[in-house]
Amino acid sequence: MLYAIGDIHGMGDKLKQLIEKLPLQLGDQLLFIGDYVDRGPDPAGTVEFLVRLQKRQRCTFLMGNHEAMFLSFLGWNGAAYFGAEAFLENGGDTTLQSYGFFNSEDDFQLPKQHEEFYRNLKLWHVDGEYLFVHAGLSKEALRLSDVEYALAREQPRDLLWQRGTADLPHSLGATVVYGHTPMPDLQVRWNLPYSIGIDTGCVYGGMLTAIRLPDETLFQV
Repeated sequence: MLYAIGDIHGMGDKLKQLIEKLPLQLGDQLLFIGDYVDRGPDPAGTVEFLVRLQKRQRCTFLMGNHEAMFLSFLGWNGAAYFGAEAFLENGGDTTLQSYGFFNSEDDFQLPKQHEEFYRNLKLWHVDGEYLFVHAGLSKEALRLSDVEYALAREQPRDLLWQRGTADLPHSLGATVVYGHTPMPDLQVRWNLPYSIGIDTGCVYGGMLTAIRLPDETLFQV
């Protein structure tokens, strides 16, 4: 089984409770949809927990737009790292605080294992009849019928920031599982067979959600 987990945003305590609640079996996989940092009280502690978790459980970690902004702010170069100018406006101060950035000198560096964690984040993942991205896909991609071909043409900006296509029908032949955009009522965003949105706004007082696939069972704290 695969368990996909929605946006965490530094809510490390909720994450630990959710992982303890999952009925994990040998061989099960955890997939995290991105946005581990910003807004919540303990981004660095959340990433530290995930670094340790992957040593005992098979995990896949996607990049969220908040990781893109954070790493861009730190000066990382690459197509996926952008948005530094919006970082502090989107809760980045809690991430910097948790890493001790404001108490450091000019030579601030991430812990080595955290840097490795961030460098290994993926923009997308395909597993069976499910496609996982942080935010969404472009309208052009949704008109295609081959998932791998569509992903090869996608830009990081759509995968990390797109909010306008989540409920659109498409011909990809896979259900898109995404985070990034919580519903106003902070519930799972069902749009089968096309998509499932699992950002349920845990940092805004909502639940932290995991969905088990392929039976599409929800687990929440």
